[in-house]
Amino acid sequence: MKANRTFTLCLVALASMTAFAQKDNAKLLATSRSTIFYPVSEINIDNQTQERTVIWSNTEDWNDNSATVWAENVSEATFLSNDFADMNREKNNRMAGLGWELTEEGDNTVLHCYLKMPADVVKNFWLASDETGIVDLKTGKNYRALRSVPDCWGKYFAVKAKEGAVLDFQIFFPKLPSSTTRIAIYGVPNWFMRGRNVTIKQEKQGKAKYDKAPDFKQPKLVSKEKDYDRNNSHSWEVYTEPHLIKPVPEGTMAIWRTAEATYLAVAHEQNWMREYFGIHPNTILGDQSGKKYKLKEVKGLPSNGHLFWMEGYSGDHIAFLYVFEPIPLDVNTISFLEPDSEPFKAWGANWKGDSKYGLDIDELRENQKLFKYNERKVVK
Repeated sequence: MKANRTFTLCLVALASMTAFAQKDNAKLLATSRSTIFYPVSEINIDNQTQERTVIWSNTEDWNDNSATVWAENVSEATFLSNDFADMNREKNNRMAGLGWELTEEGDNTVLHCYLKMPADVVKNFWLASDETGIVDLKTGKNYRALRSVPDCWGKYFAVKAKEGAVLDFQIFFPKLPSSTTRIAIYGVPNWFMRGRNVTIKQEKQGKAKYDKAPDFKQPKLVSKEKDYDRNNSHSWEVYTEPHLIKPVPEGTMAIWRTAEATYLAVAHEQNWMREYFGIHPNTILGDQSGKKYKLKEVKGLPSNGHLFWMEGYSGDHIAFLYVFEPIPLDVNTISFLEPDSEPFKAWGANWKGDSKYGLDIDELRENQKLFKYNERKVVK
């Protein structure tokens, strides 16, 4: 965690979602990396029944002749119910969670569109119509949607379910060829798919193998902490000469798996010549089965929750190397979970935790090349 970074919650905020195809005959092709939390309009409460209703504001009025129908017997994605965070803002305002995954089921490709109910009833919603299709970005072939479940094809609809339930709306397409790698999805406006580019995850051939432990330069200790007090920056330890890398976005990660440990590199941009950081000792990794992997150490740095200084050049890009308990080779995705820490007195202080869910291990292994040591070159 970079302690002096502040973040602002936007109207459309990103939070984690871990989604997995649950049917035995379903092959997962792609999934949303995060849940979109969409701010809904004010919730209307019926004085007699206390039923809470939201009229969806993002449905464009492009079809005046469309009749509103009730969507009946909508499937619940119970396996996702805990993965959509509760985004209450005020008593009568709420954030609706939206997520999706693309699967292959028999002779069809199925787009599962998930909605976390922000109230008892949602009206003026829209799923799919003749506008809906998938385009193969390599061949240009256009796969048109065939039907939807529930049957609300080409109509505005209302849906009633328990507030907080995650509903599974499904759009069926012809089966995509196994060679498909890049697509764009059109005509699913309430899930912000108006040409959304999606990468299809191809099954890997052969068994996964362990990596060699990464060769990382460990920071040099300049001065030890003295009577540590998180509110007294003069008591913190001071380090210099961290592992330098070429510029990458803040928070970029890479992973190495060995039989003894899991190594996770995290990139940071050094904004000042002397900048403070902190690493929470209860930071963990979690896999898709719910198993947790504890943090053992951070190479060359304190991982006891104490703040520390890093000295370098403003504009440096540096990396810290976390060491966790070993993750089995059959684990495909992991989540990085760092708790919030206690507040402290310092300029720009912000020790908010960090949560990244559904990280693809193969993609994180591909990032290893981004963390090669890069000697600093200074031009004066």
